[in-house]
Amino acid sequence: MSDSDTTVPTANADPRGSTAPAAVLAPLDDRLTDLVALYEDLHRHPELGFQETRTAAEAARRLTAHGYDVTTGIAETGVVGVLRNGPGPVVLLRADMDALPVTENSGLDYASTVPGRMHACGHDVHVTCLLGAADLLAAGRDHWSGTLIALFQPAEEVGSGARAMLDAGLYSKGLVPTPDVVLAQHVAPFGAGLIAYCPGPCMAASDSLEITFHGTGGHGSRPETTIDPILMAASFVQRVQSVVAREIAPKDQAVVTVGSFHAGDTANVIPDRAVVRLSVRTFDETVRTAVLAAIDRIARAEAAASGADRAPDTEVLDAFPVTVNDAETLQEVNERFAELFGPERLFAYGPATGSEDAGLLATAAGAPLYYWWLGGWDPTEFQTALAAGRLAQDIPSNHSPQFVPVVRPTLTMGVEALTAAAMGRLGAGGGVR
Repeated sequence: MSDSDTTVPTANADPRGSTAPAAVLAPLDDRLTDLVALYEDLHRHPELGFQETRTAAEAARRLTAHGYDVTTGIAETGVVGVLRNGPGPVVLLRADMDALPVTENSGLDYASTVPGRMHACGHDVHVTCLLGAADLLAAGRDHWSGTLIALFQPAEEVGSGARAMLDAGLYSKGLVPTPDVVLAQHVAPFGAGLIAYCPGPCMAASDSLEITFHGTGGHGSRPETTIDPILMAASFVQRVQSVVAREIAPKDQAVVTVGSFHAGDTANVIPDRAVVRLSVRTFDETVRTAVLAAIDRIARAEAAASGADRAPDTEVLDAFPVTVNDAETLQEVNERFAELFGPERLFAYGPATGSEDAGLLATAAGAPLYYWWLGGWDPTEFQTALAAGRLAQDIPSNHSPQFVPVVRPTLTMGVEALTAAAMGRLGAGGGVR
């Protein structure tokens, strides 16, 4: 979201209102010390996609203790807990578990202890909040009926975790009942104590590509005997920026970013290949198709212009679909949020060009999705930066080595939001034990 098109309210320290579902949320204060310790432990021990064994084991242990039927090892490290509590809807709450290959630079006493690994996108917050909500909902099962699924997903950052769990038979083999609704949240760098929402398409489709340009290597002193793939790839990097600027209408959204360029090993040798990695973000399938076709055309044209004997090779590294919020579900859950937190703590935002795979869990079930943003930054620091027009400069974004949400009220509000959202879709009280 940008500070130019979003009006952000002010967050106070305690977001809870008097109309909270008190009976279910009442134990939260007593659980907070344990949840903070869990969060700090997860933050100290980040694990990359499909390697989240420690995190998955803790999720499974806690779900089992709360009375859930637990299945582990789905797509390597995925975990699900199912709590059947009489007739009613099936509600799936999802949290992603994986960290990033980022070296932390936060200075916190609970900073990552794993070199080159960090929870730089807040998935440790997501896991903690879902475990907290799973605990409260299990303890308060006399106040709702239906079936609750707590799903802990691996490998969101590489775009393959949700698909891998589905391919492993999440629904088709009955590892969990097919949900009637999928709910998820993501911590974000705006003021803690706030929730942001976006109706309809809320996060972009993403395609990550690796393009290998092939040339003819040789001595740096005799470039005439070579076909230089570095020049070829460099020309591509510059030219590919024209796709959004000159081939996509201003009313359409698209982003093309080259994030990696590798070629050669020494100064006086022209290599025989150059490898470029890039990310494409779009919100419309027609625009997506046009952008990908333009990238392929430009890559081939630059190779031909250089006289290459071989066309570039393109590999798709990962692909996320557009994340689409169901309007009716969003409205119903937001009514719960407004009752719980106060309507002034909710604000709408425009579609974000980040990407997610949670929507696959909903699409595969034919169920609606609601995916909201949870404020996680110090409210005073955020408001100061917002007023000065310095959000981009002063507030670290997700994936930054300085992105560490404040513990309170982020964890409190995250647990409450998931609990309230689930109760809003489950049946009214009196399930069976």
